[in-house]
Amino acid sequence: MPERLQKLLATAGHGSRREIEQWIREGRVTLAGRIAQLGERAETGADIRLDGRPLHTTAAGARAVLMYHKPVGEVTTRRDPAGRPTVFERLPPPPSGRWVVIGRLDVNTTGLLLFTTDGELAHRLMHPSAEVEREYLVRVHGRPTPEVLARLRSGVQLEDGPARFERIEAGGRSESHSWFRVTLREGRNREVRRLWEEVGLEVSRLARLRYGPVGLPEDLRPGQWRLMGEREARLL
Repeated sequence: MPERLQKLLATAGHGSRREIEQWIREGRVTLAGRIAQLGERAETGADIRLDGRPLHTTAAGARAVLMYHKPVGEVTTRRDPAGRPTVFERLPPPPSGRWVVIGRLDVNTTGLLLFTTDGELAHRLMHPSAEVEREYLVRVHGRPTPEVLARLRSGVQLEDGPARFERIEAGGRSESHSWFRVTLREGRNREVRRLWEEVGLEVSRLARLRYGPVGLPEDLRPGQWRLMGEREARLL
């Protein structure tokens, strides 16, 4: 059954729908030898090209999903102008298409990253309307008061709008630090760190433990990856 070009190509892992729509607007995508128009439909196997380069299409059932334990120091982009290592350098070749990251982590944050060859799936999981839970383990300097924690639960104003934690669970403490498990339903840039900074507390360690229903396996060490089985992937 024919599908819109942006959905067909996103499902095949060539990029997000927004990115592909921009390619079409710029006249970079051709369909059967002519410049494609936004809103056009095509079937799997159609002659679709980007800047003259053929783009394969695959059925949604051929998707692959991968879990990766990101260490400190790696960036979540495909290339880094500063020459820092990227998470993509450690991944295996995708069975088809390319790996699309589901939710970025900043260079100093560790923990669970999910990748898929299905760009449409990645788009749905990252879209704010999906409100997918993200759970983190965070260490902050100092000892937040109950009033500060209540404020983080009720919401604070950041420069890009209000934000809050769905849940905050206290962990261990030392003389100078406190540990918490926090959950939120957004993926804005550095949102966890900025929430704590807004109430005057600095985050010294941050690790993502869970994205939606998928948790970081205890035996998956930093820098290691694992392909998810079809049953596991269906959870997403």
